[in-house]
Amino acid sequence: MSLTQLTTRAQEGIQAPEVSVEVHISNGLPAFTIVGLPEAAVREARDRVRSAIINSGFEFPSRRITVNLAPADLPKEGGRYDLAIALGILAASEQINPATLDQFDCYGELALSGECRAVAGLLPALIASKRAQKQVIIPLDNHLEARLVKDLPIYTAQSLVEVCSSLNGGTALPGLEDIDMPVETVFELDLEDVYGQHQARRALEIAAAGSHHIIMMGPPGTGKSMLAQRLNTILPLMTESEAMSSASIRSICHKPVTAKNWLQRPFQSPHHTVSGVALVGGGSNPKPGEISLAHHGVLFLDELTEFDRKSIEVLREPLETGKIHISRAARQAEFPAEFQLVAAMNPCPSGCDSILSCHCSPEQLNRYRNKLSAPLMDRIDIQIELPRLEKEELLGRDPRKRESSAEVRERVASARVHQLSRQGCLNGQLSNKQIEKFCRLDDACEQLLMKSIDKLKLTARSYHKLLKLARTIADMADIENITQAHIAEAITYRKQERRWQ
Repeated sequence: MSLTQLTTRAQEGIQAPEVSVEVHISNGLPAFTIVGLPEAAVREARDRVRSAIINSGFEFPSRRITVNLAPADLPKEGGRYDLAIALGILAASEQINPATLDQFDCYGELALSGECRAVAGLLPALIASKRAQKQVIIPLDNHLEARLVKDLPIYTAQSLVEVCSSLNGGTALPGLEDIDMPVETVFELDLEDVYGQHQARRALEIAAAGSHHIIMMGPPGTGKSMLAQRLNTILPLMTESEAMSSASIRSICHKPVTAKNWLQRPFQSPHHTVSGVALVGGGSNPKPGEISLAHHGVLFLDELTEFDRKSIEVLREPLETGKIHISRAARQAEFPAEFQLVAAMNPCPSGCDSILSCHCSPEQLNRYRNKLSAPLMDRIDIQIELPRLEKEELLGRDPRKRESSAEVRERVASARVHQLSRQGCLNGQLSNKQIEKFCRLDDACEQLLMKSIDKLKLTARSYHKLLKLARTIADMADIENITQAHIAEAITYRKQERRWQ
């Protein structure tokens, strides 16, 4: 009888709990059993591993083989356990040296020929292996994703034979060297492409500087979508920690993760036919949705009123908490969702120039307004209306300069640095206690706010969001204390709120 143990990691949301692969070979009728809550793909590893071992020139033991994937109550899925199971069997049958196996976390799906195939959603596992100070063995096809994790000893293998040869003292597996990630800021779109709409451009810059949610209302062809699609180009690059978190989500969603442009913030723009599950995540085995793919980036909802109301109402909690908790009968998962919402819509069903010049009937307007609930709109910091462009603006004869994304991004980055150094977070993420500390007002500002509370019928949440906006406007002007001018400008971005009350 022989017992061998080595480690790998499972996938649970964006977490990667350690899995101990225990292989026991004993006398008895030939059998190969895998226990430890394996799903179909893991149970099928019996046939893949048997063929891979035989076709790699090793002997498959004709005895009773029991493989336990511990902990037993953690669901196991996918082919990532194949390599660890095969190495455990070969070590337990004394065909390879088991002395160094406990130093490695092993990942890889095996072909029947013994070739190592790529594993999906590997990045969170590599990050967890780094925290545990383990070395890792991965398939060569995963090397692009693995290069994102620095200061982790990573060895790549193309086949089971290469791994076994290395463990038996033969040719060592090639390692991945740390490389400097390219920092590229090349965008296909630029804010300079947008004609006119200077107030909306100002609002977009404020939204970017303080990480505020924004909705733009206006008739067709006024530049709402163009502005929204360029919000991503005026945001500063992600930090490495933010980029790694965003890349982990893409990895478990089976989306390509490479070093190219990996610091640029994600931009997700789902079609209005998207379901609630696709938007926030879900399924019997919970997977991230569009809001998690937009983590540390932008979620753009064009033609907001065309979305199913039930689908967009599920955004209310993530907008407040920055995360989404999904519960199913058998599993629960929590995914990060610190996204910045930007939405666009027409002021009425007919696409009139303004709500003031609308010719729709009261019934039509009520049905249109009822597509968006007041609680949802209450969570959107900036609500601005875009007018139709003047002839001079359309012809490019506007005397005011159209700034490029690079120019605006520099100011946004400067304002964000100031916020982070003062309070450790962006203004859009301030808690109530932080608002009291960093958004202090003088008597004149308080009087102006009191009038706006009565006139606009502000809720407590709206009041706090107005203060956060004023704080961002002051930071962009590099002024320490909020003034009446900052409060007044912030109020102009909340005037549309009464339409939804």
